[in-house]
Amino acid sequence: MDDTGINRRTFLHHASGLGGLALASMLHSDLNADEVKMKAIRKFAPRAKRVISLFMSGGPSHVDLFDPKPILNKMDGQLLPESVGKGVKFAAINRVNGKAQILGSPCSFKKYGQNGIDISNLLPHTSKIADELCVIRSLHSESFNHGPAVSFMNTGSPLYGRPTMGSWLSYGLGNENKNLPTFIVLQSGHKIQPLVSTYWSNGFLPSKHQGVILRSQGDPILYLKNPKGVSSSIRRKQLDLLKKSNEQKLQVSGDPKIESRINSYELAYRMQTSVPEIMDIKKEPKKILELYGASPGKKSFANNCLLARRLAEKGVRFIQLFDMGWDQHYSLKKDLERQTRGVDQATFALISDLKQRGLLKDTLVIWGGEFGRTPVAQGKGKKIGRDHHPHGFTMWMAGGGVKPGLFGSTDEFGFHARENKTSIFDLNATILHLLGVDHKALTYRFQGRDFRLTDVHGKIIKDIII
Repeated sequence: MDDTGINRRTFLHHASGLGGLALASMLHSDLNADEVKMKAIRKFAPRAKRVISLFMSGGPSHVDLFDPKPILNKMDGQLLPESVGKGVKFAAINRVNGKAQILGSPCSFKKYGQNGIDISNLLPHTSKIADELCVIRSLHSESFNHGPAVSFMNTGSPLYGRPTMGSWLSYGLGNENKNLPTFIVLQSGHKIQPLVSTYWSNGFLPSKHQGVILRSQGDPILYLKNPKGVSSSIRRKQLDLLKKSNEQKLQVSGDPKIESRINSYELAYRMQTSVPEIMDIKKEPKKILELYGASPGKKSFANNCLLARRLAEKGVRFIQLFDMGWDQHYSLKKDLERQTRGVDQATFALISDLKQRGLLKDTLVIWGGEFGRTPVAQGKGKKIGRDHHPHGFTMWMAGGGVKPGLFGSTDEFGFHARENKTSIFDLNATILHLLGVDHKALTYRFQGRDFRLTDVHGKIIKDIII
């Protein structure tokens, strides 16, 4: 700080012209910071414009839904060969004589579609869209507990504090609709494992890139309405005065938090009209509500899938649906039946509806959880289930430039990823590639180093791209 009152940070900010750029962007001039960033990171022709992530929170069982292993039923109750589980730590299973007991599947499977996709009898509606699915059976992760595993899937790190994929896309690509958030989160299901805000955190990115939760019951967003006695015109005058004061402070300090604050206030004002309108699914035709199994005013995965389609139509970049209740430790058959019943029809409806409207071709839909479930048993008798399993599991994608069919495999027990092993870094690099983004170029400097979603890893899975 010198005797002019200007510190080094303020001088550099103004000398570089960044203060003027930020202010011009806020005032809707031709200088668009999002477009500048987009040109820097988009190295490929985008196949997808947006992502809908159907996140089955808790970990869906791959060996009961998409990766049948006949040997599990043949050897049900026997000990897993030592060579298969050697050196593997489980989250909750107590081994018998140092080994774990194999658990057969209560489900049956058939092959569907031109590519012969194996789909469980618990997913009869999903089987109808088999020809749209790219099923990856060879995923593996580094974390076997929920929090770190969800974080790893969404941020590329098991540590909290990193930006999630939705935040990275918001930062890198911006939005197509200035009246809605770039990254929206919807929740449903049975609260076995809690959903925490770090799952949609902006991390060290500016706060405007954080995921915004929309509630399907009551007010879509808390405190979005004006207080009693405050009209829209009064609110506009209040925000104009606040904006003028913040802009003056921004010119002096160059603090990016002030810019984020201005943008947040302005977006909230615009959302007072746009959000209630888009959340009103009662306006949908009866046949669409029946297709999804949606009930207006009810908190459900079906309602959220319908909302996801409406948000995709409006240009929201990243829509993430968290469905809780997939942590089936001690009641596998009952809980799995409940969970699949809650998502099967709506998942089919979403893919079908997007395709019918011409949206599936540039909307990437992703289905899966933070890991799979063990081929071995946890518990016994009526209280039997499967533990967390990151060593080999399944996810699927549809639309957005992916090639339908099967990719990769696990071993004969469904234990380890074997053929075309796919890391979370590879998955995320591929998702970014489908959006036209070079995963190595999408970076943000924080605490002296450049961070990215894929850290220093990640290979694009070229075999699944059209």
